Amino acid sequence: MPNNRSTAPPHAVPPQLATPTDLGGNATRDVGGALNRLLADVFALYLKTKNFHWHMSGPHFRDYHLLLDEQGEQIFAMTDVLAERVRKLGGLTLHSIGEISRNQRVLDNDAPYVEPQDMLAELREDNGQLAKNLREAHDLCEEVRDIATASLLETFIDEAERRAWFLHETSHAAPPQVP
Repeated sequence: MPNNRSTAPPHAVPPQLATPTDLGGNATRDVGGALNRLLADVFALYLKTKNFHWHMSGPHFRDYHLLLDEQGEQIFAMTDVLAERVRKLGGLTLHSIGEISRNQRVLDNDAPYVEPQDMLAELREDNGQLAKNLREAHDLCEEVRDIATASLLETFIDEAERRAWFLHETSHAAPPQVP
């Protein structure tokens, strides 16, 4: 029976799961590692977004609640795409919550209460950081000529920037009306 509490690094890819690719071992290892770190970030951001969605309150509850629900769905949709790309490259992807927590760069927020504006600001920063992390992985993909992964990441960068933009626009006061 496998030890589900292992903190050991992931094992080498079993021959049954090895997927042939022309990118080379170093490229698939490096891109797979970068994608797994992104996957951990995406899972952490998804859970934080849903946490804030579930615990939203105040006069703008409905609008913020729906915005975060929509953003959560978009973030969760990234998970399968990222994980399957790791597998297409012949790598192993994340196996557990523990592996996610060891790889995530998005910080958790376990506070019992967070002001709505603070929720929006935190998620704006997290989405901005995710966009930066996606760009770094994109640079790696360009270096090793992994065009397919680079293309996926371009879409995810645009989506992260859009989420950050919406959160920014939602979280500041409207400018005064000019007569």
